[in-house]
Amino acid sequence: MSDPTGLIVAVVVLAAATVFGLARARSGGRLRTGGRGDASRLLPAELGAALGERATLVQFSTSRCAACPGTRRLLADVAAVTPGVRLVEIDAETRLDLVRRLDVMRTPTVFVLDRTGHVVRRASGAPARADVVSAVQLATTD
Repeated sequence: MSDPTGLIVAVVVLAAATVFGLARARSGGRLRTGGRGDASRLLPAELGAALGERATLVQFSTSRCAACPGTRRLLADVAAVTPGVRLVEIDAETRLDLVRRLDVMRTPTVFVLDRTGHVVRRASGAPARADVVSAVQLATTD
């Protein structure tokens, strides 16, 4: 008679991986409230670019990120059709200081900043266009 321990362990691991994958897929790309305190503000010197007059979209990317080019196009389009909104892309591999400070765990990660650099919303994963537009409207409301 064989020991069923290996089969039980395999079933438990597969179940845990499935739950994790479903939870990550459900939350991926959803824009949520930004951080708190000093970590929730980005200054032009940290970004390496000026802030937008009304809002700034910040995308953390890596060279191996499959969703990053599509997210970049989406954010660039929103910035192009919205006056006073600027897009800044940051290479996460070279800016580990910001990655750590802002708790960027995957790419793309998108931040929507108001005109003063405060994080209004953030998303881990590729956000939907409607969510980005809504977050930009929230950031530009005075």
